[in-house]
Amino acid sequence: MIAEVQKAVADYAHALDELNVPQLEAVLTEDTTWTFTMPGQGVLGPVVGRTAVLDFIRDGHTAQTGRVRHHLSNVVVTTTDAATAEIRAYLLQTRNTGESIEMISTGIYTFSLRRSDYGWRIAELTLALDNAF
Repeated sequence: MIAEVQKAVADYAHALDELNVPQLEAVLTEDTTWTFTMPGQGVLGPVVGRTAVLDFIRDGHTAQTGRVRHHLSNVVVTTTDAATAEIRAYLLQTRNTGESIEMISTGIYTFSLRRSDYGWRIAELTLALDNAF
């Protein structure tokens, strides 16, 4: 079960970086909520519902330059039962413009997942960034 929930989080990161909307839809619950904390800017969100989250992601992709990657590390399942799980992971976000590579931000993700008939899905995502970008 631990490998399954870790895979759901990895699938999220890959789908996010590739703007793979069908994969994002598959890994997010219909009622998913996203909340971000950025130093000096406070709390953004929550963004509530899969449709709103996908719009938020599309807007973010439109605004970005270069190839942005979300590198998740130290992925730890902190709680789990047959229907729910919680994961914490470090974030290192990079951008490759083709001319340079830069570190954009670091932070800590917390994912709350629920098991569905289709596998594990992200019900709640919080991200506490260490810096504003």
